[in-house]
Amino acid sequence: MNTLKSRLKDFKLSGIYGSVEERINFANEKSLSYTQFLELLLDDEYRNRLDNGFKKRYAKAKLPAHKTIEDFNFSFQPSIDKKVINDLLTGSFINEKKNAVFIGNPGTGKTHLSIAIAIGALKKGFKVLFTPVSEMLHNLNASKADNSYWQKVAYYLSFDLLVLDELGFRKLPSYSADDFFEIISKVYEKSSVIITTNKSFEQWSDIFSDSILAAAILDRIVHYSTVVKINGPSYRAKNLKRKEG
Repeated sequence: MNTLKSRLKDFKLSGIYGSVEERINFANEKSLSYTQFLELLLDDEYRNRLDNGFKKRYAKAKLPAHKTIEDFNFSFQPSIDKKVINDLLTGSFINEKKNAVFIGNPGTGKTHLSIAIAIGALKKGFKVLFTPVSEMLHNLNASKADNSYWQKVAYYLSFDLLVLDELGFRKLPSYSADDFFEIISKVYEKSSVIITTNKSFEQWSDIFSDSILAAAILDRIVHYSTVVKINGPSYRAKNLKRKEG
């Protein structure tokens, strides 16, 4: 057995390595055929690799929290069409290179929904990155100092789904419109973006201080987008009132 497990380790078959003794005992008890036994071992290896792949993708996604759709209170936000969210959870929009935009006041669940959709995408094997818009733009601008700008752009473009959180939450510096457009224009029809924002589309020119670039950005994002407008109250305000009460 030690020799067998050593060979499995050499071949990097960690799924089979972890279950082979248990599977041998099970096969003997159930009088399984060689084919059935082999199928069990291969299934163990497959499931182990899926699990390891998810863990690696999850770590690289840099999600700020683990929020699932089961934890979301749709009854508190009746303006949200649950069917639309369920469709996004299938990940089909990523295969189709489409986008999603969540618009609503702070605390209405935009980030929660985007994280839940991102986790669903990770489970389906997609590469995902979550980043606040201000952080991405800061990193892009900082990379110009050491001439690594295009490497940083390539990094953001290497994901199947890019989640850009809190667009408009902070006032953006003047250089931001160019850098944001660089990402959006290159992502367009090649991968997918989720944007959360507290600003209506009409206010995007105020975010970037450049109405022409704002219009170009908006055109590329909205062209293939599912837009979810949340008109309900803030969860955080609700919880704060409870504590005060």
